[in-house]
Amino acid sequence: MTVDEKTRTNSRFKLVGPKEIGYNVKQVDVFLERARAYFLSTDTHGNAITSLDVRTASFDPARGGYSAQAVDAAMDRIEDEFVLREKELLIGAEGEKAWMMKIGKTASVLRARLHRPDGDRFRRPSKKSAQSYNINDVDVLCRELLVYIEDNGELSVDIVRRAVFAPEKGSDGYEESQVDAFLDRVVELMASIDPLPAK
Repeated sequence: MTVDEKTRTNSRFKLVGPKEIGYNVKQVDVFLERARAYFLSTDTHGNAITSLDVRTASFDPARGGYSAQAVDAAMDRIEDEFVLREKELLIGAEGEKAWMMKIGKTASVLRARLHRPDGDRFRRPSKKSAQSYNINDVDVLCRELLVYIEDNGELSVDIVRRAVFAPEKGSDGYEESQVDAFLDRVVELMASIDPLPAK
């Protein structure tokens, strides 16, 4: 067995073919090791990693790297664990009322934007050449989110995480960065409210 074959055998995740593109193995391993060390430590301040860090982590493409689908699924589970830990730490430090107030405030901010009319929920890019998201695609998800928040509708956090919107150019679509930031807050809220599935 060659060193390369041994490395592939001992990998944490499924590896794509040698000529296929996956995630950079070293970057994934380093990040997950940092996340694991922080999660298992009692030090909640030094070298802190948050659920937002997990959600926004990105890895370079690499031939023969880790399967993106496998890594993404693991990162989702890790994020859920971090969100619950952050909830427990807040309740432990300031009480359950503080957590409920935080959740209520976040939901209120999200609800206000969701109540805006279709086509007006987010900014339009000022540059004609800027990449943007299809307005109708985003608004469809927003209407589903409004039902989830106000009427206790059923919507999986993974639906939001995996949401894909058709591309547009400039003011024909919504500004990508604003939509992405909003959905980050939505994911944070949903992950903190919905219990983790039984293992």
